[in-house]
This record gives sequence, structure tokens and C-alpha cells, in this order.
Amino acid sequence: MRVVVTGASRGIGRAVSLAFAAQGDKLVLVGRDRQALEETAAACAQAHPESGTRIVIGDVTDPATSVQAVQEAVGAWGGLDAMVANAGQPLDTLLLRLKPEDLERQLDVNLKSAFYLAQAAAKPMMKQHAGSMVFMSSVVGQMGNAGQAPYAAAKAGLIALAKSLAKELGSREIRVNAVAPGFIATSMTTVLSDTVKESYLSAIPLRRFGTPEDVAGVVRFLCSDAARYVTGQVITVDGGLHM
Repeated sequence: MRVVVTGASRGIGRAVSLAFAAQGDKLVLVGRDRQALEETAAACAQAHPESGTRIVIGDVTDPATSVQAVQEAVGAWGGLDAMVANAGQPLDTLLLRLKPEDLERQLDVNLKSAFYLAQAAAKPMMKQHAGSMVFMSSVVGQMGNAGQAPYAAAKAGLIALAKSLAKELGSREIRVNAVAPGFIATSMTTVLSDTVKESYLSAIPLRRFGTPEDVAGVVRFLCSDAARYVTGQVITVDGGLHM
């Protein structure tokens, strides 16, 4: 499988990349941190001898970055089978403290970048009459969260984008889905106090935070032939927090 993954340098993006690499897939890793991306690429190489990686250093808010990533995949391996729009950036602020520039950044990183990647990826996928797109939403895009209105709104937008493109591209055998992680143990959760962590854990039926690997397995499934009749869906990976 030939795949583009944005936000591949750490956390869920790195785990997603490794899940593909472990099956011998070919990957274009996209992000702004060259050293971190190179570390992900090295880990992918160790995961399977037949996997291959290319790196694209760029800002996902620039449409040219998505175009370059897709061109890398097509140029190196002759096509594109899947794309994972994983790049994202949280923001914690109350509505009355929200600055216009912060709102624009949230929409640019968390929503518009997915449009850019989907637009670039759709071209080779339409020619192939095959492909899978996955947008990394969030449980807060389904249930909301006080103090995260811009982030939640952008993540909810990804769900609408997935459903709309599933209808628009389905006739070309292109499947489009969203994944909505809950509280995942990444650098964003390690900074929380024990009191805050416990309050979150008490609301999760499985009584643990998820891992990046919990999310990565679902993404890999959605891009595989095992999910060939799954499109326009939102798969929530949250330990039962939102049901």
C-alpha cells in the first residue's frame, strides 16, 4: 500500500506510520520537524524490510505541501492508495479570550489542511478508481468540550468533510472515513495533573487512556481491503467515553 501521513513525526501520526510500515507499506511522512520525521522513518525501516519511506518537510496549512507529498508517492511508487490527514493542533481557551488569529490558525491546521490533502490525493485515486481517505477527528468534535470550541468545531468539520466526500467520490471506489480518538496517552496528556487525569479516567468505562497504537490499528483497518465496504463512517476510539 502507498500512503501519505501528515503529522507523522510523533504521537498518533508516528504510530499510524509504524502500523503501515509493519505490513511492508510505502509511506510519505509529512511534518515540520525534520529530525523527528527522520526518527519515524528509521523506526519504519526497522518495522519491515520491504517498507519504504519518503519525507516531506512542510507546513500542512500550505496547499503546496500536500501537492508535494502526493507527487512524492506517485513519483516513487506509481500511485497512491491511502492518505491519513492526521496533522492537528489543540487550543485551550475560553470564547471571550479567543483571538482572531488563534481561530484562523485552528481552522487552518485542523480543518483546511485536510481539504488540501484530500484535493491533492483525489486526483491519482480517481485515475486508479481506488483509494482510501482517513481524517483524524476527535471525540470533542462529537460531544464538544468547554474551553476548546475552535478545536472542537474544526474536528467536527472533518466529520462533515468525510461524509460529504464519501458521497462525492464513492462512484470512483474511493472510501472516506473519520476516526475520532478520545483521551490518548501522548505528550498532550502527560502534562495533566493527577487530579485532572483521575476525573477523566472516571468517565471512561475502560478506565484507561488510549494509546496511539489503539488508534493506529483502526486507521490501518480503514485503509485495508478488510474495510472495502466501509465509507462515510466515524469510528470512535475512546474507551467508551462517548456513547
